[in-house]
Amino acid sequence: MGSSYITNPLEFLISTVASLYIMAIMLRFLLALVRADFYNPVSQFLVKVTNPLLVPLRRIIPASGKVDTSSLLLMLLLQMATLGLIVLLRGKQISLLAILVLAVAELLSLLLNVFLFAILIQVILSWINPGTYNPAVSLLYSITEPVLRPCRRLLPPVSGMDLSPIIALVGIQLAKMLLIPPLYQLAG
Repeated sequence: MGSSYITNPLEFLISTVASLYIMAIMLRFLLALVRADFYNPVSQFLVKVTNPLLVPLRRIIPASGKVDTSSLLLMLLLQMATLGLIVLLRGKQISLLAILVLAVAELLSLLLNVFLFAILIQVILSWINPGTYNPAVSLLYSITEPVLRPCRRLLPPVSGMDLSPIIALVGIQLAKMLLIPPLYQLAG
């Protein structure tokens, strides 16, 4: 009971805070990638929250075309630091390469979950309150459109019903099943 009494809540706190911040960076990265409305209140919030760590990093690492490499590196470094702290708290040892592979797996899982939940929320909102404007919903459509557009080409709307989210959700779930487990196995 002794060490896990403090270790478990500390792990939870570290993991939660880091995950929320990494999520904010990932959302900012995705919104920039799809060229979403920068002046949207949600975008502005993400910029203000992530700027303290991103601005200094951007001075060192420039963007590569449309891809914000400093955001990618920051997400990777934060995920590696989080995993490293948790491993230390557990009193175990793991190689830096294993932490790198686990961090990539965690970030890939987070990316796929962002798309999965964004599409689910978009579908639910289209049933509940179609056609109303909300700044968050606008960004949601910006994020999901690059995933749903190819799905609409495969399965165009039938009698006014857009079934492309079903293809996207199945594809995302398959990607999670095929990509994430091998990375965890590789890390050991």
